[in-house]
Amino acid sequence: MDALLAPLLQPMTMVFMQRALAVGAVVAVVCAVLSCFMTLKGWALMGDAVSHAVLPGVVIAYALGLPFALGAFVFGVGSVGLIGAIKQYTRVKEDTVIGLVFTGFFALGLVLISKVRSSVDLSHILFGNLLGITDADLLQTVLISLACLALLLVLRRDLLLFCFDPSHARSIGLNTGALHYLLLTLVSLTAVAGLQTVGIILVVAMLVTPGATAYLLTDRFDRMTALAVLSAVSSTVLGIYASYWLDASTAGCIVVVQTLQFLLVMVLAPRHGLLARRRLS
Repeated sequence: MDALLAPLLQPMTMVFMQRALAVGAVVAVVCAVLSCFMTLKGWALMGDAVSHAVLPGVVIAYALGLPFALGAFVFGVGSVGLIGAIKQYTRVKEDTVIGLVFTGFFALGLVLISKVRSSVDLSHILFGNLLGITDADLLQTVLISLACLALLLVLRRDLLLFCFDPSHARSIGLNTGALHYLLLTLVSLTAVAGLQTVGIILVVAMLVTPGATAYLLTDRFDRMTALAVLSAVSSTVLGIYASYWLDASTAGCIVVVQTLQFLLVMVLAPRHGLLARRRLS
């Protein structure tokens, strides 16, 4: 038994692995809960836009000596406002506007990275640096994640109604405009938290895949949330272990495991899986 457990326990003797597993699990939980709302709302592309749009904010914050989170949050919320303004004052459809804004902001961030002289490898912003996370980054990530999770839990009923039926939510007196921008603000903050785990490029997977996986397994939101959290945390732990043993990208391993989980559920889900649908047809 000891011989079997040794390979599993060995990484846990290292401080950097303990930190990676702890902060990865925290971020996975908040991403999973938020991904359930985004799946119901159909906001996968919006999550992609916000997560990519924070890049120039991070680089500018670094150049000015400000916290990364501040710059990322300002540009994340700014991108949401710009998308809303362009949609309101032009005839361009929302999906096109989202594509324009997030590619434009992301390209600006790449230009700034190439021009800003840095003693820090700013590519970690793109791909994450979970195994090398510092105490300051760990504290920042955990605080942002817990704040987002608390808001999601406190406003769960209002946000759920807004995602399911905005018209009914408006008819009973809920401020759907405020809920709309609150949800997008939470996406921005969660993207900031995800910077240290999977980076800007892949954080959208953590904001979409757990909810999509759970959506195929149940029709009840509470159960969907629990399954999404289970999927996100397990894929994070397995991905971190895989990256350690394979000496591969931690972010890439986490997202690959999430994708494999989704594909497995897509085929084998008891009611909504491909095999189940074939039996019923």
